[in-house]
Amino acid sequence: MSFALIRKYAVAGPRYTSYPTVPYWDEQKPRTSEWLDRVKHTFFHTQSSRGISLYIHLPFCESLCTYCGCNTRITKNHAVEAPYIQAILKEWSLYLDALEVSPRIAEIHLGGGTPTFFSPQNLYNLIEAILSSATLMPEAELSFEGHPANTTEEHLALLAELGFNRVSFGIQDFDARVQKAIHRFQTEEEVDRVVKRARKHGYSSINFDLVYGLPFQTLQSMQQTLDAVARLRPDRIAFYSYAHVPWMKPGQRSFTEMDLPEPQLKRALYEMGLMQFEQAGYREIGMDHFALPGDALFAAANKGLLNRNFMGYTTSRSRLLIGLGVSAISDAWSAYIQNEKTVEAYTERVNKGELPFFKGHLLTQEDMIIRGHITRLMCRFETSWENEVRQCDAWFEGLNRLDGFIEDGLIALEPFHLKVLPKGQPFVRNICMAFDARLWRKQPQTPLFSSTV
Repeated sequence: MSFALIRKYAVAGPRYTSYPTVPYWDEQKPRTSEWLDRVKHTFFHTQSSRGISLYIHLPFCESLCTYCGCNTRITKNHAVEAPYIQAILKEWSLYLDALEVSPRIAEIHLGGGTPTFFSPQNLYNLIEAILSSATLMPEAELSFEGHPANTTEEHLALLAELGFNRVSFGIQDFDARVQKAIHRFQTEEEVDRVVKRARKHGYSSINFDLVYGLPFQTLQSMQQTLDAVARLRPDRIAFYSYAHVPWMKPGQRSFTEMDLPEPQLKRALYEMGLMQFEQAGYREIGMDHFALPGDALFAAANKGLLNRNFMGYTTSRSRLLIGLGVSAISDAWSAYIQNEKTVEAYTERVNKGELPFFKGHLLTQEDMIIRGHITRLMCRFETSWENEVRQCDAWFEGLNRLDGFIEDGLIALEPFHLKVLPKGQPFVRNICMAFDARLWRKQPQTPLFSSTV
């Protein structure tokens, strides 16, 4: 890949798990009644055919991984588990009271933090309580994020008993020097052991999270990591660009920009991964994501059915995502909210019987049109339109910003159709930014996002 293109397009930009992106939500949050009206409208129009998705944020970790950009609470006090689970179940009950109908669940994901910080029994109790008030759809995908060093066989067995069929292990890198810098430790032997246990308990899809651009990564160390991944052979791989945002995540100040790979090396690390994955039989199914042909995510991408939400890429067709727990984000298709960001504020509001969100956004017609196109570009690398130019001036304005992408051979633009070419797929975030009306209307004065490349 041309270093000139890398230099040109290496700008701060969103990852587009939503549109509008969180920093550009309206300043005035929705009233609780407005939010619940949107939830119920989407629920009653789609739940019978599509079901709902649940994201449950479990923020606790015993130690800080210094690269991490997630909302976490560092503690070794496991007495926090039971009260936090009770708070989540109270929040869930508030939604059940509003819906007045037992929901059908298409997807559950436990994220964090470190979900496997919680004991197997506590996780079992949490999910069993939720499922006792709902029905799992036949094709439901239940998944959790696990730390290879503390995901036990009991975790895997009890969650499998409840229907969990996918697990994502945060690997990041196998090199000892890199692991020391990011304070994330697991050996290939530990990962091999937990992968074999997951297979034994029937997990049909195992994902590895890997990160390129971490401190002290080299082509040699990346090759060793990729060789280990090839031996372990997960079904899916998420290969993320390290997002260096120390002004937002002070833990990242434990190393400096001087320790990070230069932009040209960072891109070489990505291209090495891309080549190695392809040689090992993986196929790129979306930005940063790869899957083996037998995996459900690959099949969805192949059929043009891949979707994207705040949890990333998914096979779920649900239009209602309810986020439970501190900082969790919910999506009712025409509205978003985000929960309180501290455990104390979240717990206090739930215990008062309040939905604990502190910000949100009601989508306009323009938002909905642009959201649809950005989602298709992120999931299928193409989008089409006919009458929307007349309906949405912002879309027309975005089309007028594409000349540079056309000149660089990144996209093909035809009447009422835009296709991202293979050369342009690494720059799909930049292409989506051309249509981000809210970003163009209010350019940030301080950095809000990580680099797109």
